[in-house]
Amino acid sequence: MNILVLAGGLSPERDVSLSSASRIARALIAKGNHVAVLDLYGGIDSVKELFFTDCPDEIKEYTVSEKVPDIIKPSDIESYIGKNILECCKTADIVFLALHGDIGENGKLQAVLDLHKIKYTGSDYTGCLLSMDKNLAKVLVSASHIKTAKWCINEMDASINFPCVVKPLSAGSSIGISMVNNSEEYKTAVYEAKKYDNDIMIEEKICGREFSVGILNDKALPVIEVIPKNNEFYNYKNKYQKNLTDEICPADIAVNLTEELKQTAEKIHTILHLKFYSRIDFIVDHKNNIYFLEANSLPGMTPASLLPQEAAAMGITYEDLCNQIAESALM
Repeated sequence: MNILVLAGGLSPERDVSLSSASRIARALIAKGNHVAVLDLYGGIDSVKELFFTDCPDEIKEYTVSEKVPDIIKPSDIESYIGKNILECCKTADIVFLALHGDIGENGKLQAVLDLHKIKYTGSDYTGCLLSMDKNLAKVLVSASHIKTAKWCINEMDASINFPCVVKPLSAGSSIGISMVNNSEEYKTAVYEAKKYDNDIMIEEKICGREFSVGILNDKALPVIEVIPKNNEFYNYKNKYQKNLTDEICPADIAVNLTEELKQTAEKIHTILHLKFYSRIDFIVDHKNNIYFLEANSLPGMTPASLLPQEAAAMGITYEDLCNQIAESALM
C-alpha cells in the first residue's frame, strides 16, 4: 500500500508525534509498504513533490526532548492544516495518523477527513472527542458505574480537598499536570494548566499504583504497570526519557485484578466509541479499587511508549502492530 503518515502539527505533543511517526514509517516499510511522512502543519508546496519510499534510511529519526515545545497557535482552524495536506491524503491508499493531542486527537481532523472520504487509522471523530475531553469521558464512564476520582471544572469546589491534581481539560502526555498540596501550589498549577487549555480539571488525588491497558482489535492486551524511579508521578519527562521509569509487562499482580483491569478497559473503549485500538489508564488504590484516569484514542508509538510493549508481551512485533493498525483503516 501507499501509506501517508501524518505527524507533527501544532500540538504541545508535537515532538512525541514526530518520534512516533518515524518509527511507524520504518515499520510499515519493513512490511512491504511505500510510505511518506508529512507534517500536518507544515504541508508541502506541491502534491507532485510527494514521494512514497520503500527505503527506511530516507525516513528522518526524531527523539523527544525533556521539555514540552513552545507552540504558538493560529486563530483559525484552516491554518492548522498545512498547504496541500488534504490533496496529498487523497493520493494515498490510507492515512496513518501518528498525531497526538490537539486537532489530531480531538476529532476535528477526523471529521475533515471523513468529509473528504479519506481512509485513516484509529477512531472516528466521535470517539476522539469523547476521549479527549476529560470531563465528557469521566461523565460517561462514571455513569456506567466505573470508579473515577471526584472532579470539578475550572473552579475548586467543596468536594475536592488537598492534595489534588490540576490538569488541562484536553491534553495528553501528562502535559500541564501538577500535583497540588496547598493553595499556593494550586495557583501555580492553574497557571501552568491554562497554558495548554482554557478549561482545567481539578481532581481528587488517588494514591496507588498506575496501570495501563492497551486495546488492539477491540480486545485488551496484557496490563502494564508504570513506576517512575524519581518518586515523581508519570509526567512528560518520565514518559519519554530513557531509564526514568520501570515498565513491567505483564504487570506483577493477581490474576483477578488483571482480568478486572482488562475487562474495564474494554468496557471503557466501547463506552467512548473508540475503534480498533486505544489505551486506557488507571490508578489502583491499596484496597485494589480501580479508578479510571483517561483514555487515549491515538496511543504513543515512540521507543518509550506503552502500547508497543504490551503488544510485544503478546508476541506481536512492532512492525506487525503497525501493519495491523494500517490494515484496520480498510475495514
